[in-house]
Amino acid sequence: MEVQDPSLPPFSKWKLHIVSENNFPTAAGLASSAAGFAALVMAVARLYQLPQDESELSKIARKGSGSACRSLYGGYVAWEMGELEDGSDSKASQIADVDHWPEIKAAILVVSADKKDTPSTSGMQLTVNSSDLFQQRIQNVVPNRYEEMTKAIIDKDFPKFAELTMKDSNSFHATCLDSFPPIFYMNDTSKKIVKLCHLINEYYKENIVAYTFDAGPNAVLYYLAENETRLFAFIYTVFQNNNGWEVKYTRKQLDEFLAKFSTCIKDNLACNLDDDLHKCVTRVILTSVGPGPQLTEDSLINPETGLPK
Repeated sequence: MEVQDPSLPPFSKWKLHIVSENNFPTAAGLASSAAGFAALVMAVARLYQLPQDESELSKIARKGSGSACRSLYGGYVAWEMGELEDGSDSKASQIADVDHWPEIKAAILVVSADKKDTPSTSGMQLTVNSSDLFQQRIQNVVPNRYEEMTKAIIDKDFPKFAELTMKDSNSFHATCLDSFPPIFYMNDTSKKIVKLCHLINEYYKENIVAYTFDAGPNAVLYYLAENETRLFAFIYTVFQNNNGWEVKYTRKQLDEFLAKFSTCIKDNLACNLDDDLHKCVTRVILTSVGPGPQLTEDSLINPETGLPK
């Protein structure tokens, strides 16, 4: 700004006091670093009125956290590898905006809010350097799956979207196990949630829910709004004792989920649900596809002292 208007103070030479806060678990495999670095880069870009668009800014954000590049946009976003050997052209691109397919919702089952044993960055470096499966994944699996997933999103094909999401999650964690020494992000509870999702899809004879696990044990379940009652007849029955449901649903709606399971589903299942699975989950977060970083009038800094409130 000061280049265009010499009368302005030299903002680019001023020091910044940055305060960041998450309202969900940090360093637990739920992309907290992606949210933080995306917000930081966008805030600095707005402060200095930088001319770069989200795609160019994503090149900066990914240096703090790889996934942060995708968080600069809203909606459905891809992280493009680029072609240069130094990775400088690796950036994010938006496949579709948030209004393209708003019917997709997400239920996050927080298995552990503790900081994970293996950080994402060092874990990925280990996998790249030691996993034979990883080379197969980046050379063959990811390019083909990228095209398939893009088409599924554009076509709003949830069964295909769900299949690809689950397969890619499995593929990612297979490369983690193939690392040396192996990396264990998922735990026994994670595996039981995977089994539950497959049980639900098999019961309905179609994919109405998709699981995915990032670098941690916490499950993100995707579903369509139209399948909410069918899905939560199972999910709420299992996790009804966990906090988070009351944020979105009334007591009457939650009771309807229970009633559907007990009257329409329970007697037709080939096996019983795990009554103790909820004990290994700390809370449920209900969310949906949203926008990228948003401007707000709220501040975490005391304007009088310049220090955190």
